[in-house]
Amino acid sequence: MRHLPLTLATVAALAASAGPARADTVTDWNEAASTAIVGVAKQPPPVAILSFAMVQGAVYDAVEAIDGRYRPYLAGGHARRSDSEDAAAATAAYRMLAGLFPDQQAALQARYDTSLAAIPAGPRKDRGITDGAVAAAAMLAARADDGRFGPFTPVYGTAPGQYRPTPQNPLAKDPAPWVANVRPFLVGSVDQLQSAGPNPLSSRAYAREFNEIKRVGALHSTTRTPDQTDAAIFWQENAWSLYNRAFRTLAAENHLSPADSARMLAMTSLAGADAAIGCWHEKYRWNFWRPITAIREADTDGNPATTADPDWLPLFDPSTPVAPGAPPLVTPAFPENPSGHACATAAVITVLQQFFGHDRVPFSLHSNESGTTRSFTRLSDVLKEVINARVWAGIHFRTADHEGAKLGETVARYEHRHYFQRVNR
Repeated sequence: MRHLPLTLATVAALAASAGPARADTVTDWNEAASTAIVGVAKQPPPVAILSFAMVQGAVYDAVEAIDGRYRPYLAGGHARRSDSEDAAAATAAYRMLAGLFPDQQAALQARYDTSLAAIPAGPRKDRGITDGAVAAAAMLAARADDGRFGPFTPVYGTAPGQYRPTPQNPLAKDPAPWVANVRPFLVGSVDQLQSAGPNPLSSRAYAREFNEIKRVGALHSTTRTPDQTDAAIFWQENAWSLYNRAFRTLAAENHLSPADSARMLAMTSLAGADAAIGCWHEKYRWNFWRPITAIREADTDGNPATTADPDWLPLFDPSTPVAPGAPPLVTPAFPENPSGHACATAAVITVLQQFFGHDRVPFSLHSNESGTTRSFTRLSDVLKEVINARVWAGIHFRTADHEGAKLGETVARYEHRHYFQRVNR
């Protein structure tokens, strides 16, 4: 979907696109959140997931206060089982998005008015609106002064192994290094998410992964297959735009109730948020160089099994074709280890396995970066492909993907033990 600038035309277009509230207002407003967070605000993935976590956490609390089967994320409100879940979900999402993005108020108000108009008037609707407002207010209060958008000055190194701006993009900077200092949503401390870091430069493991990515991740690799190239480009779309489309598909195809949709979206978003926070904290703790720098400067790494190529380029280069309108491919402008996409994907996949109770959950997904659709039989197939795709892209050593996956899985397991448990009656 192409998103218009915030003009009167935008307001009209969003109001028209909302249409009558669908049977599942929860997923309807997840789509609205994707438009606001990624489409209009254009938040990069580690920032976008913090916004999704706040929105979906509030929606869950609003709906679950009515449904009553599971523990709330924050302190529960006092709701009746007869309150309107649709009104609660729409109000929580609207209040959160308007609080996070006041410049989008007019467009969000238009969509909210359309949602409410489809709900029959009466006490059930009125109480649902109150439930949603209470949940949103609690979330906004809980996340005040949590470190978002705070000061953070990355330190670039010059020694072998230390991160520095890449030759492709020497002036680019991390748009959100401060994510490393945000207060987690689930775990008690970010220190619970420490990783083992990259392989020592002098090790055989480093040389093995160096030579793998030098070969298969190169712009003009002769060993990477067309399908591997497609997969690498496919997964470069903003992860949280991509994954939330997948969540809505899974909700529809598995006939989830609004309450179950709200729980799935909250579980994946909150785990994804802590995975991002932990990942960025570790990125700047290790401050490891990207493959393009490592390969071009291999004569400085002290490893006899690596050879420098001063002209090496990864697949992720602006010259690589992408879908019309998609942003060009480049090496991301922040440290390499652990992999942000692997952190996110492992958190999401582990949560979905826990939510559905098994791994065999088939689905298909379209990427606006590659313009292609890929299909998966098992949830675990997604994580396996993402880990490989970042190597095929030429932007991550394999260890960074595995360390990211471990971090994401740690968050998901912690969430499973401490949050979203069924209420005993």
